[in-house]
Amino acid sequence: MKLLIIEDELELSASIVAYLSSENYVCEQAFTYDDALEKVNLYDYDCVLLDLMLPGGNGLDILQEIRKNRNSVGVIIVSTKDSLDDKVKGLEIGADDYLAKPFHLPELSMRIYAIIRRREFAASNLLRSNGIEINLPAKYVCVGGRPVVLTRMEYELLLFFIGNRNKVVSKASMAEHLSGDMADMLDNHDFVYTHIKNLKAKLAEAGVRDCIKNVYGTGYKWLER
Repeated sequence: MKLLIIEDELELSASIVAYLSSENYVCEQAFTYDDALEKVNLYDYDCVLLDLMLPGGNGLDILQEIRKNRNSVGVIIVSTKDSLDDKVKGLEIGADDYLAKPFHLPELSMRIYAIIRRREFAASNLLRSNGIEINLPAKYVCVGGRPVVLTRMEYELLLFFIGNRNKVVSKASMAEHLSGDMADMLDNHDFVYTHIKNLKAKLAEAGVRDCIKNVYGTGYKWLER
């Protein structure tokens, strides 16, 4: 799962990234209004943490831009501005949650998880597809009650496929999902092929075959049966 942390306090941003990275999120950072606006217009995210007071502009304008483009990404406003007016305006524009500073990082993590679960997996802690069962809080994958041991990248790729079931997803979008904006600096996306190959092999060994279809020249599709 990929997050964008829009926060101009460098120390706070670094601590958020360190904690959420340990929770297996891919984290990108933006420290100014212009940088944040560029990223939300260029890249896709599963959740955005948005400070309101930014060098160069107001975070609420970024939120308006996100929703104007009909981007359904989850947005949590994280700000010292804790007035009722700011909170109401943010929620009216389309924020999903509001967390006042200072806050505990585990609470932030749980709010992120709740938004992603609600938006992508119908508010369920258990995700099922083609005989695969995924316990989202535990990050535990099994088939027929038997565990399937995946690497972090394979697990994220599996969630990405199931979250986009029966849709063609491009190699570029998978590379961006797995590596964030670092994908733009890569010469090729060969690492995506490697993770797909390994994921398919592990699923086939568990008895789940032919779920990932190669769509020639376009990308891949998770076939829901």
